[in-house]
Amino acid sequence: MSISTGSVWVDGSSSRMQRYNIFRRVNWGRFAVVAIPAFWLGIFFFIPFLVVFKISLSETAIAVPPYTPLLEWDLEEAYINLKISLGNYLYLLEDAFYLEAYLSSIKIAAISTFFTLLIAFPIAYLIARSDGSRRALLLALVILPFWTSFLLRVYAWMGFLKKNGIVNEFLLSLGIIDQPLVMLQTDFAVYLGIVYTYLPFMVLPLYSALEKMDMTLLEAAEDLGCRPAQSFFLITLPLAIPGIVAGCLLVFIPAVGEFVIPALLGGSDTLMIGRVLWDEFFLNRDWPMASAVAIVMLIVLVLPIMLIRNGQGKGEAI
Repeated sequence: MSISTGSVWVDGSSSRMQRYNIFRRVNWGRFAVVAIPAFWLGIFFFIPFLVVFKISLSETAIAVPPYTPLLEWDLEEAYINLKISLGNYLYLLEDAFYLEAYLSSIKIAAISTFFTLLIAFPIAYLIARSDGSRRALLLALVILPFWTSFLLRVYAWMGFLKKNGIVNEFLLSLGIIDQPLVMLQTDFAVYLGIVYTYLPFMVLPLYSALEKMDMTLLEAAEDLGCRPAQSFFLITLPLAIPGIVAGCLLVFIPAVGEFVIPALLGGSDTLMIGRVLWDEFFLNRDWPMASAVAIVMLIVLVLPIMLIRNGQGKGEAI
């Protein structure tokens, strides 16, 4: 009897020791590093996404909130009614207005991203090739716009571009133009505003990629007879591709859904999906339709990211 009891006690102690050892072997620092961002994404992205997706499957109603419930039940009568409507998504496919808004947003975002890249690349290259003190100063100048209000910067461009603004007054004083140019409330102003606003988001990833580049590669290419243009396309540009991809994504994705810049700098002909979302939510109070528009926009933005990541994974495998 005593032997059996001792055996049971030893077995129980051994199992507790095994669990304790497993607990100790867990890398809690690494777990915290992964768990905290996962918790943050779950609270501020995944749960709101589910809420928006749920609303997109409902119908508009004169109520607070202005949509029908997705699930109805009555415990006394013992019934549960699930009401799912795909009408909002079908209407998106049928109405050409929404397709035009998506295409216009993608076009404006793509053109703005292209010009942002053209301007940001030489800036990032200059910063990467500069010495310590000069590099710190240039980086500070790039980051400086973040210290001011976004709306204040956009309103400043309105003062520059209006008919009696600084740009027109300067051109008129030089005699380059005879009458003020119409620059505000145009697509040009929207492009200019997006490029200016998101330029740091392109410069910093490019600088990060170019700063790691071994400059002796350029010297070796020059010794082998490569001209500067050849060295750029054969060495600098391929090594900067990770920064180019990261910068383009950081500019293109928020530019597609941009609302403030088109609303303040663009005209009535500037159609972007951000303004459509605003109108559906706050003017039409059609929350289900606005949610469907947002879900489709998210899918449109996520697909290129998945394709790029898939292409990068295949490239690394090769």
